[in-house]
Amino acid sequence: MRSRIISGAYPPRHLTSEVKLEQEFGLVRVTVRKATAALREKGLLVTQPGMGSFVSKDLPEGAGEA
Repeated sequence: MRSRIISGAYPPRHLTSEVKLEQEFGLVRVTVRKATAALREKGLLVTQPGMGSFVSKDLPEGAGEA
């Protein structure tokens, strides 16, 4: 997910659906939630209660670094 955000495959304000991510990456929900939580901590995702998680419109400096 991180590389897709950085590359622009998931553009700013792109909604990340847990169901779609499960299917796309072949993961279970708990793994998707852990991954999205880590991306939120790094400032790559923003979650709005009742709306969902979106790719941040302003990626933090150094987001493309490993």
